[in-house]
Amino acid sequence: MTWLVTGGAGYIGAHVTAALVAAGEPVAVLDDLSTGDARRVPDGVPFLLGDAGDPATIRDVLRRHRVTGVMHLAGSKSVPESFERPRWYHRQNVTVVETLLDAMAEAAVTRLVFSSSAAVYGLPVHGVPGPAGVGEDAPARPLNPYGRSKLAAEHAVASSPGVSWIALRYFNAVGAAAAHLADRGTANLLPRVLHAARTGEPFTVTGTGLPTADGTAIRDYVHVADIAAAHLAAAAAVTCDRRARIYNAGTGAGHSVLDVIGAVERVTGAPVPWTAGPPRPGDPAAVVADVTRIGAELGWRAGHTLDDAVRSAWTP
Repeated sequence: MTWLVTGGAGYIGAHVTAALVAAGEPVAVLDDLSTGDARRVPDGVPFLLGDAGDPATIRDVLRRHRVTGVMHLAGSKSVPESFERPRWYHRQNVTVVETLLDAMAEAAVTRLVFSSSAAVYGLPVHGVPGPAGVGEDAPARPLNPYGRSKLAAEHAVASSPGVSWIALRYFNAVGAAAAHLADRGTANLLPRVLHAARTGEPFTVTGTGLPTADGTAIRDYVHVADIAAAHLAAAAAVTCDRRARIYNAGTGAGHSVLDVIGAVERVTGAPVPWTAGPPRPGDPAAVVADVTRIGAELGWRAGHTLDDAVRSAWTP
């Protein structure tokens, strides 16, 4: 079968594309390059510059490349930006998915792996951070327009008859499988901390008085190569039998912002100067994955530590 990877020139999408190629799967990539980089796409993989939300474009790509499965990673993911442009986020993350699903139905493409987010959970149960991870059956109560758009897109996918689908709720992707695939997102935590270590310019920690052990936000940081491997496991599952399932893609371990700073200092040997700033609106204090389901049903588990991820992303 041929997999179409939408957003396949982006940070996570390019890792997924590379993993599919390494597994011997035929792949085509569709990306509008709004945040992606065509140089991330492996040689020999058809690259199509275009918008996954354009009906004519997506219909043409599915037909011309005889696509039999889609991995949808195109979309927008900045929480602060989603507050500024909520309707645009709905278009990018919901309307585009609806357009894709319509085109898949026309082309009789019945397999889908969908890129979702831990942002759908919002606060942990009762709003109190704790050591237990959040499971897929926990109430979805997103705190920001980005999380709401991802949840709405999940509902659209789940409402598509005839589609064998898996939604992967990513936690915080970090690291790089190769230098050219590195995360260049200026709003993402690890690139910002690495920049501070490299340049000596202070990094702003957004929120130091949160209800966590050290007062900073706790997240589940999962190596992007592990996320790519989760996509391979999901691809096998939706191909072998009919699926309609949501899985967390995380490590099951939480690290605070200060933990990440400590990991960067250990790996680089350089101090990370930082200053305290206010918490970001719409950010929960702590979100960590319960990864029991994906381990039991897909046989997947993360194989990298936080230090591994920092080491893979560090360039002096």
